[in-house]
Amino acid sequence: MSAEDLENYETEMELQLYREYRDVVSLFSYVVETERRFYLANSVDLQVRTADGETYFEVNLHDAWVWDVYRPARFVRDVRVVTFKDVNVEELQKRDIEVPDTPELRER
Repeated sequence: MSAEDLENYETEMELQLYREYRDVVSLFSYVVETERRFYLANSVDLQVRTADGETYFEVNLHDAWVWDVYRPARFVRDVRVVTFKDVNVEELQKRDIEVPDTPELRER
């Protein structure tokens, strides 16, 4: 396998992951970013902890999806993340009404 083949493979995998993200993002309520991963989740519990003078974050996610190109199963029931780095939690905005784009509705 050439370097170009490998690059094309990685590009295709990233594109497939983006498409999956686009398809599932509406199923979740939160976006969580850590230094190592990006998650979608429906429940997030962020706790600031201190031990031996060090401060760290413990994040528990329930009903989550993990952005990871090399992970075969991206849907996870429960995730626990412990990190000394920043954690970003953002609530996703839900549309009040989503109208499906179907041919039956366009004809009316």
